Amino acid sequence: MGAIHLTKDNFKEEVLESKIPVLVDFWAAWCGPCQMVAPIIEEIAEEVTDAKIAKVDVDEQPELAREYKVMSIPTLMVFKEGQAVKRELGARQKEAILEMLR
Repeated sequence: MGAIHLTKDNFKEEVLESKIPVLVDFWAAWCGPCQMVAPIIEEIAEEVTDAKIAKVDVDEQPELAREYKVMSIPTLMVFKEGQAVKRELGARQKEAILEMLR
């Protein structure tokens, strides 16, 4: 399916109202570590069926970055039942990202 691209307009519906966990990757096009994580995020999005995988471009959605206090990127967050329950900063290997969803 691929990662869902989030905006301030669809964040509530796709993340906060989701019935399943949502992994959100806060990233930017100019960020080297973000580019390293991007293919891993897309791969996970194709494989995982019991969670949503989504991305927020912090340059296009600064309000969301501010609201979730994203100070450095990439920041990976897991939301369950509308709440942020896990947060990791920096590039991560696939297995570490999958572990966040467990």
